[in-house]
Amino acid sequence: MTEEEPPSLRPGWTRLPHTHVPRPTFYPAGLALGTALIFLSLITSVVVLIVGVSLFSVSLSGWIYEIRHERK
Repeated sequence: MTEEEPPSLRPGWTRLPHTHVPRPTFYPAGLALGTALIFLSLITSVVVLIVGVSLFSVSLSGWIYEIRHERK
C-alpha cells in the first residue's frame, strides 16, 4: 500500500503554516495565584504576603527563564 494522502481541503481553504508552539507550563497559574495572595494579604496577615511574594517571584523568574531558553 502507498503512503496515506492527507484528506482533501474544501474549495477555497488553505493549510495553516507550520509554526512553533510553546510547550504548556504552570508558571502563568503560579503568577496569578501569587498575585491573588498578595492582594489577599491586604486583609489577612503578613504570612500570606510572604507566601504570595515568594510564589510571584519564583513563577515570574521561572517563566522568563523558560521563555529565554526555549529555542535552544
